[in-house]
Amino acid sequence: MAEDLIGEGPVLLALDDGVAHLRLNRPEASNGMDIALLRALHDAILVCHRDRRVLVVVLTGEGRNFCAGGDVKVFAAQGEQLPDYLREATAWLQIVVSALAQLRQPVVAAVQGFAAGGGGFGLVCACDLVVAAESAKFMSGAVRAGMAPDAGVSVTLTQLVGLRRALDILLTNPTLSAADALDAGLVSRVVPDDVLLDEAFALARTLAASAPLAVAATKRLVWSGLGAAMEAQLPEEARTVSVLSGTADAREGLAAVLERRPPKFRGA
Repeated sequence: MAEDLIGEGPVLLALDDGVAHLRLNRPEASNGMDIALLRALHDAILVCHRDRRVLVVVLTGEGRNFCAGGDVKVFAAQGEQLPDYLREATAWLQIVVSALAQLRQPVVAAVQGFAAGGGGFGLVCACDLVVAAESAKFMSGAVRAGMAPDAGVSVTLTQLVGLRRALDILLTNPTLSAADALDAGLVSRVVPDDVLLDEAFALARTLAASAPLAVAATKRLVWSGLGAAMEAQLPEEARTVSVLSGTADAREGLAAVLERRPPKFRGA
């Protein structure tokens, strides 16, 4: 029987026979990330880190979407204070993706609906294995909103799909289907929508039955190969996002997303 480790709030955590279920819990906002969610997500990751019973983590999002990225309504409400807000939010996002990469347990993401922006797309890139529903969609979206990628995506995406494919995804902002994401190497496998969680937890249980020290060591070795590059890039991502968020183009990008219209950028 599952044991609730965190039973309320924007992030939930339960443990069942070595498999921790980590759930983004803002379905009314498509699990859009604000500072409160990011802090709660970091706290939940630390719980997994400390609890030796946890062998594998399954990351999911409640509701129709895995995570639609940053909460653009919260961002737009900040007005001219948006750079300060994003400076703090980006710092927490950096801490979260670093914690996922450094977590000794493997992390399996199960993605339904949209995985977009630094929140959704970035988390996908930071997880170890990704199971996607056939109807899942993936999009970077940063440049579309007058921003730049964060969550370490400027490093992790290139490692996952290659330089040319990464630049195409980041600069042209296509909406990738699950099949596209699988072809690119962004996800590990694609399954029918109605068995997404079953398949993700079956994979998690397979990992949980493996030698935990060997699994942890393998994960550490693989991530350490790009860890130095990602850690060095995170501050530059944060600086760039903060600077861009104070521009008129960024405000126009947020307004366009909220109003569901094409943005009109002016280069200012």
